[in-house]
Amino acid sequence: MSDLAATILLGLIEGITEFLPVSSTGHLLIAEHWLGARSDVFNVVIQAGAILAVVLIYRERLWQLATGFAKPENRDYTAKLLVAFLITAALGFAATKLGFKLPESITPVAWALIIGGVWMIAAEWLAAKQPDRSAITWRVAILVGLAQVVAGVFPGTSRSAATIFVAMLAGASNRAAATEFAFLVGIPTMFAASGYELLKAIKGGDATHEDWSALGIAFAVSLVTAFVAVKWLLGYIRTHRFTPFAAYRIVLGALLLALPAAN
Repeated sequence: MSDLAATILLGLIEGITEFLPVSSTGHLLIAEHWLGARSDVFNVVIQAGAILAVVLIYRERLWQLATGFAKPENRDYTAKLLVAFLITAALGFAATKLGFKLPESITPVAWALIIGGVWMIAAEWLAAKQPDRSAITWRVAILVGLAQVVAGVFPGTSRSAATIFVAMLAGASNRAAATEFAFLVGIPTMFAASGYELLKAIKGGDATHEDWSALGIAFAVSLVTAFVAVKWLLGYIRTHRFTPFAAYRIVLGALLLALPAAN
C-alpha cells in the first residue's frame, strides 16, 4: 500500500471511530500495527480534524451557550462542562507526569475492547431501567470528567463510550442528552490534549520532520468523515441502542486476541 493510501485510510479510521463508542485510539493502534507507526504529531493533527467536525455539528448549541449566558440554565450547563473538563485536565496532567499509561500494544487494546463491550451492554441494560431523564446533574459532570481520565489512560476504552454510559448510569438516562454532554465536554478536552502534544512535539523538534502536505490530507479526510459519522450517530441513537457497537467491540477484541501478532 502506498504511503498516500495509508494516510487516507488512517484519516478515515480516525474520523469514523473518534466519536463512535468503539475507541479511535485502539483502532489507530491496530491499523498502525500493519500500516506502520505514525508520529504523535500525525495522530494529534488527524484527531483535531475530528474535533473540528463536532464543533461544526454543535455550532448552534455552542453559540446558544455562549450568547445566552444570562439564562440560569445555560450558566449551569456551561459550569458543569467546565468542571468536567477541569477534572479531566488536572488528573490527566498528573497521570501524564507520573507516566501512568498502559503499553500501546495489541493485546491490552483487545482486552479493553472486549471488557468495554461487555460493560456497554450491562450499562445500557441498567440505564433502561431508570426513568427517562435528560437533566445533567453535578454528579454526572464529575463522573464524566473522571471517565475521560480512565479512557485517556487505557487505550481501547473509548472516551465516548466511557463518558456516554457513565452519564446514563449517573442520572442522564436519556441517550441523546448523555451523548450531547459527552461530546461537548470532549471538545475542550481533546483540543487541549491535542494542543499539548503538538506543542511538546514542536519544542522537541519532532514537527520539523513531518510531511505537512500528507498531514493536511489526513486532517481533511478525518474532518469530513467524522462529520458524517457523528451526524449519522446522533440520528441513530434517537431510536436505537448502542448494543451493535458493543457486539462489534467484543468480536473485534476476540479476533485480535486470536491473531498470532497480538501475542
